[in-house]
Amino acid sequence: MTPRARRAAFFLVIFFSVCAVVGSVMQRKVGAQSSEDESQIRDNLKNFSDVYALVEKNYAEPLSGDKADGAIYDGAIPGMLRVLDPHSNFYDPKAYARMQEDQRGHYYGVGMVIQQQGNKVYVITPYEGTPSYKAGIRPGDVISAIDGKSAEGMTSDAVAKSLKGPKGTHVQVTMVREGQAQPLVFDLVRDEISHPSVDLAFEIKPGIGYIHLTQFQETTGQEVIDAIGGFGDLKGLVFDLRGNPGGLLSQAVEVCDHLLSKGQVIVSQRGRAYPDQVYTATHGNGGKTFPIVVLVNRNTASAAEIVSGALQDHDRALIVGETTFGKGLVQTVYNLSENTGLALTTYHYYTPSGRLIQRNYSGVSLYDYYYNHAGAMPSNSTNREVKFTDSGRTVYGGGGITPDEKIESPKNNAFQDELLYRSAFFHYAPHYLASHTVDKDFQVDDAVMKDFKVYLTSQNIPWTEADLNGVLDWVKINIKEQIITSQFGQLQGLRALADWDPMIQKAMGYLPEAQALEDTAHKVLAQKAEARGMAPLDNSSPR
Repeated sequence: MTPRARRAAFFLVIFFSVCAVVGSVMQRKVGAQSSEDESQIRDNLKNFSDVYALVEKNYAEPLSGDKADGAIYDGAIPGMLRVLDPHSNFYDPKAYARMQEDQRGHYYGVGMVIQQQGNKVYVITPYEGTPSYKAGIRPGDVISAIDGKSAEGMTSDAVAKSLKGPKGTHVQVTMVREGQAQPLVFDLVRDEISHPSVDLAFEIKPGIGYIHLTQFQETTGQEVIDAIGGFGDLKGLVFDLRGNPGGLLSQAVEVCDHLLSKGQVIVSQRGRAYPDQVYTATHGNGGKTFPIVVLVNRNTASAAEIVSGALQDHDRALIVGETTFGKGLVQTVYNLSENTGLALTTYHYYTPSGRLIQRNYSGVSLYDYYYNHAGAMPSNSTNREVKFTDSGRTVYGGGGITPDEKIESPKNNAFQDELLYRSAFFHYAPHYLASHTVDKDFQVDDAVMKDFKVYLTSQNIPWTEADLNGVLDWVKINIKEQIITSQFGQLQGLRALADWDPMIQKAMGYLPEAQALEDTAHKVLAQKAEARGMAPLDNSSPR
């Protein structure tokens, strides 16, 4: 068999593997497809095989390399899946490995986030406690060589692959840093790098905890339990799920199990090819309760919506912010041949009150679905499914989790967008630190602002006094966050940002309402238990 024929056969095996999984799931329900339907599927697959063979043989250019990969990986398979729904997805070997790494929450390497900007690869931040952080690598450093080989022209993916490797192995990384006359050479020993989903947890006020959760991975449930336990006698919690895209359903269930009462429903999932399943709190909170405000936005999705919906339906938390994304489809991930994977929608999930919060995607482009939420949601609540929480509050399905209290995300103006697009704050921090030293009490004063204006001019970034004064607090906190991160690590920078964040400050103001909601939930549980002639559930214990 010629190399071209072998490559064609390889791609056809991948394509037919995907088709086989899709077909087997569709037929698993009692009353599977008729022999006529199966014959039509076989005919369609043969048609595809014939078309691919013709393209592979007669296309004007040889179908090899990236073009051959794209024909199947980026063309045929995604095209088939997108006809089904926006969330069924195919993973080529590189994407599949990355997805598994994200779910595990750890990998082996040196522990830094990198990003390609132009023809340079910058260190965005080293994770605290990792080899790169301990060695003194800073945000803004430019990777110029790896093991003596120039990194010029390398993509960030290629650099990342070079930096990863077995635990205990060495890699030499050469960095160019502003203010240093000569490149800096670091001999790093690769280690297991944990990437926690709770990237920030601290007492934002005495007795008031703040947790920011980035995603749901294999370690998330325990991370949240540990974070809450570390606060001691908690008087209130702001649980920040903004921008959380979701992740593992099992971890959303575990988080809810720690916050709800034993026996309360967390989520149910219903599909065509698998039995329905209801998840309940099997351990419960043991009577340890405190008011919770959950902060969400339009990019809060999937597993993060499961948590938000469960806490809202049971009146366990006050949800504040923006209406969430609206992803009520659950994907099962299938391992295919050649280290590829298929995430196929197999269930719809429902909140405890029975809400399906999946947003409409029929006749909606992928762009509008992901970026223009208004175009894919009911125009008003009268068109949406109505349900009720445990205490009788009205909640809506069919388009994300509607917050109990709306807090709009601040909208950037053109000047702010330009500063972010040009990475002005990121590049200013190493420029400033090249000639200044700072402590943890660093504040952006008039002298720093004067220096920042000179820097903007030197970088040909247009500005006026009116531009800066119009968003002065925002400019100052972004300067501070980047400089604190560069000097003292990502956690200190994130904390500085959280202390300022106007949405977090507004969320804290709703803790009294969250307490009243918790008191109501406590009474409802006690009444239900009394009506059943049973001892009260966990939440009836004294607080």
